Amino acid sequence: MRYAALGLLAASTAFAAPAFAQDVNPTFTGPRVGIVGGYDGVRPGSSEDSDIDGDNQTVDGFLYGVDAGYDVALGGALVGVEAELTDSTGKVKANRSDPNYFGYGRVSPGRDIYLGVRAGVMATPSTLVYAKGGYTNAKLNVVGYDGDVDVDQNYELDGYRIGAGVEQAIGTNTYAKLEYRYSNYSSADFRFGDGTDSGSFDVDTDRHQVAVGVGMRF
Repeated sequence: MRYAALGLLAASTAFAAPAFAQDVNPTFTGPRVGIVGGYDGVRPGSSEDSDIDGDNQTVDGFLYGVDAGYDVALGGALVGVEAELTDSTGKVKANRSDPNYFGYGRVSPGRDIYLGVRAGVMATPSTLVYAKGGYTNAKLNVVGYDGDVDVDQNYELDGYRIGAGVEQAIGTNTYAKLEYRYSNYSSADFRFGDGTDSGSFDVDTDRHQVAVGVGMRF
């Protein structure tokens, strides 16, 4: 009886392993790398906005960069981790007469580092709908009065990011995605060219982005 029970256990394990493997969706599982681009808008948060009709304080620009991640799609769900490095073409207009415009003086959005997680469900075997969230660290480069960016002096901002998107598999190794992301930065410090900084102080800065991306899985 003992040997029969062991035989049944071995047989059930042999059948369970292929069934488990079939539950893993290989199309959305594994490491991935890609490029992203789209709209980037940085503006004062709710506690800093002037709330004056027609006073558009948003610094608009083009978002561009690279991202990477690792996903596991089990059954109809997916979980993953991801990282992103981007920059932006946005810049405060040089003809602004108010030196305190945007709350920082004359600045332009610089590099942005994001580390986070995402989770989603399969709308179809090749379509993923997901939400994401994590930590973001961004720079605001000081803009000189001649309109040039001085990269040796900048504000460094810390905050969080949340978002949602749709990813479409193209074959088994490539994909395209569309997502919206909102970031809020609540802490900042000013970095001088000699490496010193002002120490952390409170801020309220919002960032809205609509991004498209393409990439490959390995």
